[in-house]
Amino acid sequence: MDNLPSHLILEILSRLDDSFSLSRCRLASKTLNSLADEIPSINLQCSFDRYIKSRSPETRSETTPFKTIFNNLIKNSRLVECVRIGIEKPLRVVSYDDVEDESDDLYLSDEKFVEEWLPKVCERLKSVEISDFWIQSCWRRTEVLSLISSHCHNLIELDVKNAWLSVDNLNPMPMLTSLTLEFIRLDDENLNKVNDCFPSLRVLNLIGVGGLKEPKIHLLNLKTCQWTVSNAPSSLTILAPNLFQLKLKCVKPRELVIEAPLLSNLNLTLEKASEFKVKEFRCLKTLRLESRDLSNLLSSFPFGTTIETLIVDSSKSTDSVQSSHLVKISLEDLFNKFPNLSSLTLGSGVWSELQASPFLEGLEFNNKMKGLKEIIAYLVINDIETTLSLIFHVLERLPSLSNAGFLVHRDVDSSVTSSLISRCVARCSSVRWRWGMWKERMKDGWISNGI
Repeated sequence: MDNLPSHLILEILSRLDDSFSLSRCRLASKTLNSLADEIPSINLQCSFDRYIKSRSPETRSETTPFKTIFNNLIKNSRLVECVRIGIEKPLRVVSYDDVEDESDDLYLSDEKFVEEWLPKVCERLKSVEISDFWIQSCWRRTEVLSLISSHCHNLIELDVKNAWLSVDNLNPMPMLTSLTLEFIRLDDENLNKVNDCFPSLRVLNLIGVGGLKEPKIHLLNLKTCQWTVSNAPSSLTILAPNLFQLKLKCVKPRELVIEAPLLSNLNLTLEKASEFKVKEFRCLKTLRLESRDLSNLLSSFPFGTTIETLIVDSSKSTDSVQSSHLVKISLEDLFNKFPNLSSLTLGSGVWSELQASPFLEGLEFNNKMKGLKEIIAYLVINDIETTLSLIFHVLERLPSLSNAGFLVHRDVDSSVTSSLISRCVARCSSVRWRWGMWKERMKDGWISNGI
């Protein structure tokens, strides 16, 4: 190893996944030990095993505190541009009810801890990710955002998870282009500080951010946004003239306003919106909608002719009384609203509604879907004849269709699935068939590609 060129050794060391592995390499030779200080990134994640050892009376004294390990790493690093510090996935699911822990060794967004290491590396820092331990951080309010904004003037990417964040004394960060806040209690109820202090954001991810009342995203340079709303604010507003990709998941805000004229990809999951305002999306090509009130949501959209790829699903309502009064979706609704589709995907909820429709036999498409090339559906098979009847009825009315992909629920008996596949292929031999399997909270799996 000592005979290798320094730049090659650095390349090898930089490919290590975590700084614990890098620390072990330091012990192998003097060359590795000296070159390790030039690695531009630090990635230290606390494992579940280390956490258990740090709490056990038998092993506690033998376990080096996590923060001490990190401070030793940062002290010896000279050219750090990226810092990732956090906890591994098994620790993220530990509940506050499962364990009492008032220590602070994994309270990683603590401004006192961050102030120990951040000034040493802030000048070159381009990226910072802090993934806190919720059990230790949820009841401690931190001003780590203010601290980072005061020191990191060249920071481009910031990612903070599992923390209670104050925005007091937050300074503008004009260089920051990417911000992710995940499972955060944020003391910025309308997002005014986010808008004012991060004006150059191109990427914004707000995943499970609580403490919001009437949040408004107003960012002129924003390109992509993912927003999963954890509570139920009275209104949501997005004003982003350059936004082209939006993934929004919320419950039922009183008012939802979206003004993004360049939007080309919209993924919207919404239980219900009393008032839904959108300006026409003249550039929108891909649309994914999921709602328990899908039919009414579709009627609120002032567009449809630009959409080429459509994915729709209806989520189940927890209120059976309200659910019985909801207007069910129909293929005619979809084809009339989106006449220029080339690809259509029907989720399991929509497919179940279509199978239960009493108007299926009289369904006519009126040549609305001549351009449809591909259809994908998530099948719920209660009766194979009913399922086949809907499949054949749809396919026979789509003259330009060339690809059909159907995913069968994994709990369906294999003999039923085999019969369905053979009868479909025999009936519509001109179509290129793809078959797969699906199940809730599992990854879809395609088992054939082009029959």
